[in-house]
Amino acid sequence: MKPRTEAELAETIAAATGPLHIRGGGTRRIGKPITGDVLETGALTGITLYEPGALTLVVQAGTPLAEIEAALEAENQRLPFEPMDHRGLLGTSGEPTIGGVVAGNVSGPRRLQAGACRDYMLGVRFVDGAGTVLKNGGRVMKNVTGYDLVKLLTGSWGTLGVLTEVSLKVLPKPESAACVLIHGLSIEEAVAAMAQALGSPYEITGAAHAPKGVDGHPVTMLRIEGFAGSVAYRAGELQQMFDGHEVSVERDPDKVAAGWRWVRDVELFHGRDGDVWRISCKASDAPALAEKLGADGLLLDWAGGLIWALMPEGTDARARLGAISGHATLIRGSDASLQTLPVFHPEPAALASLSDGLRARFDPKGILNPGLMA
Repeated sequence: MKPRTEAELAETIAAATGPLHIRGGGTRRIGKPITGDVLETGALTGITLYEPGALTLVVQAGTPLAEIEAALEAENQRLPFEPMDHRGLLGTSGEPTIGGVVAGNVSGPRRLQAGACRDYMLGVRFVDGAGTVLKNGGRVMKNVTGYDLVKLLTGSWGTLGVLTEVSLKVLPKPESAACVLIHGLSIEEAVAAMAQALGSPYEITGAAHAPKGVDGHPVTMLRIEGFAGSVAYRAGELQQMFDGHEVSVERDPDKVAAGWRWVRDVELFHGRDGDVWRISCKASDAPALAEKLGADGLLLDWAGGLIWALMPEGTDARARLGAISGHATLIRGSDASLQTLPVFHPEPAALASLSDGLRARFDPKGILNPGLMA
């Protein structure tokens, strides 16, 4: 089923009597497998409104992300939250859509400075599980009274409603970027170095560490962006800050962009066997947690607040957290892992009760991606 208008989508959902597998571009195969009729949103496409001067974008949910990025690039603007492309990690094809980005609250390395996808959402239109068209928010910030359904729908993975249109705030692209590379640090040293850089006045927009980088050796990456003169000055100051270590600076814009795509898309794990876990934690807990995981591969983003771990198939990373507070999601798993392990981190009883109540309200027939977040 591939409705071409919001009205057709509403009619299709209203008439449905069984489970529906909501799919945009089909690139983010995350969550428990869903048995049901596939409902595609890819025909709901097109930029409805783009006002570069107002930094506002309104777009149909099925619009390819590449089309949106091209339109923004023409005006020297961008999506600030740097959404990840999951295709290489998950082995999927197709084209990522903005609806999929919003449904998963997909955010990349710049989140530690700029915020997440959810923070740039202005408004949504969607169809709930009863086939009712709903809208919330608008085209300016701070425009919501009552329930903030914009934030609720962002990250709900299509279990509360099917997005048809989203409104977002965009930002200008910086004039220049550079990446300060610190070589040879342990995980503990890297987390301390990233915290020191973030505590400095040099405005870091990316902080990541790979115990085994492209060349097989540890590398810590600090990104700075802005006006060319400011970037050059800050890069020099950061070099002096870490003068006791082996430090280099990458200034070539193509190489800087490629390096942060490597982090954003977790290219370190592309083509490698094993389950991939995404673990959020306190950055200060990252060294101890990395040791407890005993992973086959690690990549730390958000200055250590996000750990990507490549684990043997069937390994439950949550069981290794111990007393460390963290939130683990199985992003890529074998069929056996998906059958036996929860994909999303189990919610506390009180929060689970609230979630169940929301799903019952927005999807009374229980047909929208049922079980995906189990």
